[in-house]
Amino acid sequence: MRVAFGVLGPTVAESDGRALALKGPRHRAVLARLVVARRRVVPVTHLVGDLWTDPPPGAVGAVQTFVAALRRVLEPDRPSRAPARLLVTDGPGYALRPEPDAVDAWCFETAVGAAARLPATQALPRLEEALALWRGPAYAEFEEEDWARGERSRLAELRLQAVEQRARTQLDLGLAAEAVPDLDVHLAAHPWREDAWRLLALALYRQDRQGDALGVLRRARAVLADQLGVDPGPRLRRLEADILAQDPGLDPPAGPTATAARLWTRTAAAYDRTVAAGARARLETTVSLIRNLAVTGGGGLAAARQHRMEAIAAAEEFGDPDLTARVIGAYDVPAIWTRSDDPELARRIVEAAERALTASPGDAHEAARCRLLATIALETRGSRASRGPQAAREAEEIARRLDDPALLAFALNGAFMQSFTRAGLAPRRDEIGAELVELAARHDLVTYEVLGHLIRLQARGALADFAAADRHAAAVDRLAERHELPLASVFTQWYRALRLAASGQPAGAETAYRDAAALLDGAGMPGLERGLLPLALLCLRVRHRRRTWSDTDSGDTGPGGSGPGGSDPGGSDPGPVEIDLGADWGPYRPWATPFALLASGRRAEARAALRALPEPPRDLMYEACCCLEAVVALEVGDRDVLERARTRLLPAAGELAGAGSGLITLGPVEDHLADITTALRAPTSPVPPR
Repeated sequence: MRVAFGVLGPTVAESDGRALALKGPRHRAVLARLVVARRRVVPVTHLVGDLWTDPPPGAVGAVQTFVAALRRVLEPDRPSRAPARLLVTDGPGYALRPEPDAVDAWCFETAVGAAARLPATQALPRLEEALALWRGPAYAEFEEEDWARGERSRLAELRLQAVEQRARTQLDLGLAAEAVPDLDVHLAAHPWREDAWRLLALALYRQDRQGDALGVLRRARAVLADQLGVDPGPRLRRLEADILAQDPGLDPPAGPTATAARLWTRTAAAYDRTVAAGARARLETTVSLIRNLAVTGGGGLAAARQHRMEAIAAAEEFGDPDLTARVIGAYDVPAIWTRSDDPELARRIVEAAERALTASPGDAHEAARCRLLATIALETRGSRASRGPQAAREAEEIARRLDDPALLAFALNGAFMQSFTRAGLAPRRDEIGAELVELAARHDLVTYEVLGHLIRLQARGALADFAAADRHAAAVDRLAERHELPLASVFTQWYRALRLAASGQPAGAETAYRDAAALLDGAGMPGLERGLLPLALLCLRVRHRRRTWSDTDSGDTGPGGSGPGGSDPGGSDPGPVEIDLGADWGPYRPWATPFALLASGRRAEARAALRALPEPPRDLMYEACCCLEAVVALEVGDRDVLERARTRLLPAAGELAGAGSGLITLGPVEDHLADITTALRAPTSPVPPR
């Protein structure tokens, strides 16, 4: 269960969009006080002093009661005697240890800081998202508390700076009209902000409202004199003089960014005036915009998902299957990750595509049919149903027959998504990637060229050909920078963390993984993000532990000897893999649970959890999940699971487990197979990895 905390307004906690009951005001105060501490320990004596001006007898016990109640709410599934993972006891007090992206105030600060380093086109949406996190004053119910005052003031000032930073960014983009309303509201509440007055006057001047701009500056002079008894600063005085002189330096930036922004605004307004509100052409134009929005990253991808089904539903209302097919098929956004970001949306899209195929006349345009089939292949990724592979084959056949490069690229993306029917198919995916790179480069299909390189990066990594994978990563970065495709760098940075892990540098790899995970914050890819960092760290620790064991093990382990989770009196056992089940494991929690049980010495429960594991999803993590099962099965001596793992992994004997994802690795599959084979030959106990 992932818990998120909100302090930009009243203090709240929620899980999966559901508010958690935090009970009374002192419970909320304890929680807020721990958030203020930013993962550091707050001694119990400090908590007592913060909660009561005159602490009553038994105040320490009361604080302990509040903490116990909070733990029950925040970690309801934690066994009664298991240590807390989120609200922990540490030395003389308590600490709240949420993930960096689990507190809205921390996310706000990260986004504002990141926006300052981004070009204006990317900074503006980050600032919009950051400011949207505010639900009211920070720590709203604790405005009188000394412990909250400093943090409230700091966050409030940062918010004011973010509002002004957004206005400056809008002006840099030639969006002066958009900046004015927010600045008006901002100054009504904070009339002493001189830079805000300057920005408002400049925004008005750039709309050819010179008189209004001078009026704003006169109003600023009066407000500052009346409220603070001071004259305007030099920047305001200089702006007034420049406006009176109509200084050309006040004109909007003449660069391509500002020109493009103004062109967009004028063209959109003309389209809105010219094309009727209910026209079908407007719907098809909207879908093209949604498609382009999806490749911008962050909020764009999330917004595209939200509006995509709305567009499909609107098309179906016309009762024209050809229109519906065009609207569905126009969203040919390249996809590299094999787990859906929104399974329910994917299901609805597939149903709509099937309806369009059924309703289309027999002589329907083959290209439209191909796009519908490719859509089905993409949206059924990770499924065991036969419809996906069948749709992929049909789409590819049609695209090759029509000799349409863009259509073939879309169909090949569907073929890639359906190339996970078993382990060991990295060579097949490498072929798909190679064809995509060649096809896309020849026909200027940039996003598919990036996709082809990413597929080859994954496939060559699976085949331990890191020299080739490095070249594909570099090609992705070049294309992404040249064509403003920010999401591509997420995958190349994760790949570089994998490289460190594969080369036996666990400390550097862990740092790189955490840095790469920060790029996923706000990237709009929950199907990739959820559970990925904890899984990567688990695989890193399992791999490092196995290498440590291999370096120190004598190789002589018989019945009753020490396995990878046992106790070795000689001191060579690196110990169990410690993991934090309080983290957001997403879909990978079933594979993490047995490791947590083993770490706490509950071998029988670990064996039961192992037996209860679902079939690993048919996606880029398939081999990794199979190897994790095998590692646990070796520890608990489960021969049936080992037999099953061997059968599943044999086709991938020449690959690196998990490296086909381009994200993680558990080392050579053949090493895991060797461990399994040795264990199955032993009459009783399992053996440690070699």
